[in-house]
Amino acid sequence: MHVIKPAWLSHSGEQKDFEVYSCHVSPDGKRLATAGGDGHVRVWSTEAIYGTDTGKSAGKPRQLCHMSHHLGTIHSVRFSPNGRYLASGADDKLICVYHLDKNPPIASFGIGEPPPVENWKTYKRLVGHDNDVQDLAWSYDSSILVSVGLDSKVVVWSGHTFEKLKTLTVHSSHVKGITFDPANKFFATASDDRTIKIFRFTPPAPNATQHDMVNNFVLETTINAPFKSSPLTTYFRRCSWSPDGNHIAAANAVNGPVSSVAIIERTRWDSEINLIGHEGPTEVCMFSPRLFYTADPVTSDEGYSSQLVTVIASAGQDKTLSIWNTNTSRPVVILQDVASKSISDLSWTPDGQTLFASSLDGAVIALRFDRGELGWVANAEENDKALQKYGASRKGMGIAEDVEGLQLEYHSKAGESKAAESRMGALMGDLSAAAEAAPTANGIKTNGTGTSTPKALPNGNMESDKSKDKEKDKEKEKHKEKEKEKEVERERETEKKKPAEESADKAAERVRELKARVTIGKDGKKRVAPLLVSSSGTGQSSLPQTQLVGSTSTAKGSQNDAPLSILDLSKPVDGLPKGGIAAMLLGNKRKAIAMEGEEEDDATRRRPTAGPTPIVVNGPDGVEPASVAERPQGVIPTPEYLRPAVVNPSMALAQIRLAVPKVRSHIVRPMERGILVGEDSASLDEASKAPENLVLEARNPVSAKDPSHVTVVKRGMLVWQDYLPRAVLLVTGNKHFWAAACEDGSIYMWTPAGRRLMNAVVTESQPVILESREHWLLCINAVGLCYVWNVKTQSSPHPPVSLGPVLELATTTLNPHAASSGPGVTSASLNSTGHMVVTLTNGDGYFYAREMYAWQRVSEAWWAVGSQYWNSNDSSVSALQSTAVGPVAPSSSAKNDRDRDRDKDKEKEKEKENQAVPVSAGVIPHLERHTTNEFLLRGRAYTLQRIIKTLMAKDGFEAFESTVSIAHLENRIAAALQMGARDEFRLYLFMYAKRIGAEGLRGKVEELLNSLLGGILKDTKGQTSEGRGWYTAEEEICGWDRKELLKGVVMILGKFRELQRLTVQYARVLDLTLESDDADDGNPMEVEA
Repeated sequence: MHVIKPAWLSHSGEQKDFEVYSCHVSPDGKRLATAGGDGHVRVWSTEAIYGTDTGKSAGKPRQLCHMSHHLGTIHSVRFSPNGRYLASGADDKLICVYHLDKNPPIASFGIGEPPPVENWKTYKRLVGHDNDVQDLAWSYDSSILVSVGLDSKVVVWSGHTFEKLKTLTVHSSHVKGITFDPANKFFATASDDRTIKIFRFTPPAPNATQHDMVNNFVLETTINAPFKSSPLTTYFRRCSWSPDGNHIAAANAVNGPVSSVAIIERTRWDSEINLIGHEGPTEVCMFSPRLFYTADPVTSDEGYSSQLVTVIASAGQDKTLSIWNTNTSRPVVILQDVASKSISDLSWTPDGQTLFASSLDGAVIALRFDRGELGWVANAEENDKALQKYGASRKGMGIAEDVEGLQLEYHSKAGESKAAESRMGALMGDLSAAAEAAPTANGIKTNGTGTSTPKALPNGNMESDKSKDKEKDKEKEKHKEKEKEKEVERERETEKKKPAEESADKAAERVRELKARVTIGKDGKKRVAPLLVSSSGTGQSSLPQTQLVGSTSTAKGSQNDAPLSILDLSKPVDGLPKGGIAAMLLGNKRKAIAMEGEEEDDATRRRPTAGPTPIVVNGPDGVEPASVAERPQGVIPTPEYLRPAVVNPSMALAQIRLAVPKVRSHIVRPMERGILVGEDSASLDEASKAPENLVLEARNPVSAKDPSHVTVVKRGMLVWQDYLPRAVLLVTGNKHFWAAACEDGSIYMWTPAGRRLMNAVVTESQPVILESREHWLLCINAVGLCYVWNVKTQSSPHPPVSLGPVLELATTTLNPHAASSGPGVTSASLNSTGHMVVTLTNGDGYFYAREMYAWQRVSEAWWAVGSQYWNSNDSSVSALQSTAVGPVAPSSSAKNDRDRDRDKDKEKEKEKENQAVPVSAGVIPHLERHTTNEFLLRGRAYTLQRIIKTLMAKDGFEAFESTVSIAHLENRIAAALQMGARDEFRLYLFMYAKRIGAEGLRGKVEELLNSLLGGILKDTKGQTSEGRGWYTAEEEICGWDRKELLKGVVMILGKFRELQRLTVQYARVLDLTLESDDADDGNPMEVEA
């Protein structure tokens, strides 16, 4: 093995070498294309690179050409397999396609580049992405080019016209890798949503358009098992398909806590093999394009069969390049620290003996392997043989995609000659039993002798000559044919006397005689009658076949030459007669038009009717006889929804328009929504039989005029039922009441026993969200108005509130075609005091402060990017019980404790029930986790993070991160105080005290201590004005004793010496001594940790 690293093979700038993000070798192996951070695509001579190692590169051109048609960093560069084009994708959202012009290149002056040797010109510029283009790939027949990017899109381009054929938006995050099946049946994409998606496609025609590709490029399957916890920090997820088509190698996979390369098997699409050894996440893996023998096929013994294996290279952030083959469990080659930064791309030469690697440190490395180091390269025909089982070289023939389908095809073809012999035997009358039954199945009436009623001449044509001389000649020929028929009849009688088995030689001789049968046409010329051979490969045509029966002289007397004029409707008929329904109703009494030279009184020259036409259907195997469909029995599957809800047309002019739920046929809501039913209780009946669990069920009729049916079931038994005049859209309920919202905007409420609680509440639009919590009911309708009612007091804490401020109507619009469309509502819920909590699609979380009649933003993406305290996985935060949707199912130990406490006083029991679920517990962590899922995992933080990092490097922004972190803690404390979240308030308060003490912010420390002390020391001026929150005069704040909170804050701030002059004064007020410190030191520090 030779490692070649020329100093000149780089994207060098004036001050540094730029990162090289991609490299690729041309199909002829003579050119290497690289793409870098300088915005250039450079084409190098591989001969000059190899000559660096041997010293033979003197005087030979190194850089053949360079192109700078992108406005930013180029992430991917790929040659087309036919060698005609070179494509590159960059972070300017463009894809450039180049082609080699035959005209000599034009030298550019003043740019410091060597003169170009080849003239690569821009052929097309493709616009279709909304963000960076991350990777490219060509199909193996160069018919399509597929690009993927950070906009989560997969765009398919024609490889002939470069027209956009289809855009696939099935990924939910950045797409960072693409690879094609060498059999040209599939392609696979890898994304930061931790999935690999396999798409099935058919190579399009050169003139195909976007409309022709509607049913092409279909998602086959999604693979997510090897990537469930894969990191999102890799720049690429470049995967590769093996040259034999059997496996896909996927980078950035994990096997437990270890980084690995997952090997996905074709057809089963599962990963049971992992390549483990890299210390960091892998970014790229690449199969060698050739198969290898494990032993030299020339020198090996004739009895020893050498095995064919594939070779794969993988690399990533650990700066290590490893090469594996499928015959060993350990790497064949491991190269550590070949680069000082991550390896970004790999590319093999077509002969499979040289590997190029590009790195983010600007280096491009070539690894040349001697013969036998990786194995012995097999001929290219071995690749074709391996791919034939997947139908690689056969286009448009419907070839099976797997081995099982191919074996079925071979078994089907095995009977082709036998089927041909059976058809010939039918012509000779060997299949007499089948001839009696088959015509009836085809709809042709037969007589008792097994021959068909209408007469069919051997050549299949009627006599219609123009001259009497020809008619006489035909009479002679007809006489000869009758003699032949008699000979055939005699032969058949002798055949019956012979044994049933006939030798293969005689059968083949008989088939040859039938193939060479001579007939006389209309014009009197002789011709050889063709033998029909099916083209489907199965030996039988999928179309209905007429039964071939030899005509005899006995059939002549029973023949009916008159046209069918009257239909006997009393007898069953398998199809329609010639002429369709009109002939069935009116009959077919029109006399046949006499042809030129034909005598009208000659009844024998009229065309006989063929009987009724069989009714056929288009089945999976072609045209098939229609069969009577059975009536559906048993459980009929319920449709997902019946119809869209009827909405007022004036909704189109509303400032806020939310999506109205469709009218579903079946709506189910258990009473305890937060208690989840186990996986084994999958059916509705088992769920309804759960102890102490009531289930509300609403059934909507198919017809809009019929009433809807509302029932409540407990343990499979009906508790109560009711009927409503309108279709039900949403239902909710708890142990205090049930509620249902209808299509006309009315809301009905019942007691737990089913008594109507109040009259129907009417709103101005259809309900969109309906939620309940204890005695509170929340309804949000289609025009964005939020209603909150207290069912117990039958009142509302505030007037209807609009979602307009939350949906950012001040800066965005709800028009989906606008430049910046507004966000949507993902969830809305209530806390136990009836305050609304709303989350949006952009990740923001809002809380409605009804005392201020205003929305307050609790969580947003700004904190996720700029704050050091944004960590939803923090143990102290995630341990808080979340009660946003309902109570948590009690454990067995909790049930036992509750049983032991039943004998206690009722007052203590009520106090325990009130303290079991704190107000707004876990709401703030819930909102921040939602922001993480919506904003960070879906890739919207990429741009903002880049802006923040650039901003922190500027003058005047040194304290930016610290300031935002403190502001985030202040935002958390304000939200917890506003919502009454007791546990979160104490936790965030101690975190805030520790941070401002470490920063030495004396002003904020003094103000915090003063605010906590305010309720302890009475105002001497005797002011009676009452405040809320920090300004309340009570001895408690957010459910905590002010002295206890102040004590904890003073103990946290006591270790900062620059603040001790201030904290000692408050310690004296609280009478804190060293002895008491020892006793009380544990509590605040425990919370702080």
